[in-house]
Amino acid sequence: QVQLVESGGGLVQPGGSLRLSCAASGGTFSIYAMGWYRQAPGKQRDLVARITSAGSPNYADSVKGRFTISRDNAKNTMYLQMNSLKPEDTAVYYCNAGARIFNKDYDYWGQGTQVTVSS
Repeated sequence: QVQLVESGGGLVQPGGSLRLSCAASGGTFSIYAMGWYRQAPGKQRDLVARITSAGSPNYADSVKGRFTISRDNAKNTMYLQMNSLKPEDTAVYYCNAGARIFNKDYDYWGQGTQVTVSS
């Protein structure tokens, strides 16, 4: 069982930056593909960025060039550096870990951290 804990959310002005962290415990972090998702009020949960176990990232079009996903396997932690934040980035951000182990899919979620972009 993998536990995920997000941190780093908060209130920031448009154009500002935040760095989210996702600390993992209870499993072998390096084998999991990791991702950040977000959910705004009244909307579905959408992918923001993912990073494979090998460290290859991919991003939603809406955040390309502004957000950077990374992972530190030695610290069992994933990050999301968010720059040039816009009001439409306001949402609860969730950390996700997924892996297929011995033909069984594993999927874990954190509790979420609120990001509010407002002046």
